[in-house]
Amino acid sequence: MAVELKRRRFTVDEYHRMVEAGILTADDRVELLDGEIVEMAPIGPRHASIADRLTRLFTSRLGERVIVRVGGPVLLAAEDSEPQPDLTLLRFRADFYAAAHPEPADALLVVEVMDTTVHRDRRVKLPLYGRASLAEVWLVDVRSERVDVYRRSMTSPDVVHEIVRRGDRLTIGAFPEVPFEVDEIFG
Repeated sequence: MAVELKRRRFTVDEYHRMVEAGILTADDRVELLDGEIVEMAPIGPRHASIADRLTRLFTSRLGERVIVRVGGPVLLAAEDSEPQPDLTLLRFRADFYAAAHPEPADALLVVEVMDTTVHRDRRVKLPLYGRASLAEVWLVDVRSERVDVYRRSMTSPDVVHEIVRRGDRLTIGAFPEVPFEVDEIFG
């Protein structure tokens, strides 16, 4: 006889109330994905170094035009989700989003650095970001040293997918005049 397990999905509001009640704390490395509270994977040295390189590249080239958020949440309320991408380029706001987490319209670019999280990032987070209509997502694959760029088209509802590798150049849709070399990302 098979036992059916029922899962309890959570809304973003319920997730926030768990934080307020102390059920979840800053020490809990979790994020809300499609209504499920999911543990975040540990960050290895290569993953951390790539995230640090990207942080430096974005900060030095885009300056005060954006807020470079490292590991902070993006509120996707319609998707019952609050993922914490490795990096997010946010529209600049003088309050640095002190009153509320940024939402999809605030995110110019979301970056997931994938090492041990390839399956989750490709199969769970990428579709989630697509449903939330994020402008642009980069999946930075540590092992294959490539970047999968997913960008919403300005002229159609389609998403453009481009794969860039060492020796290639890429830009952010919101800043097409600012080039980045893939080699700069992987060192």
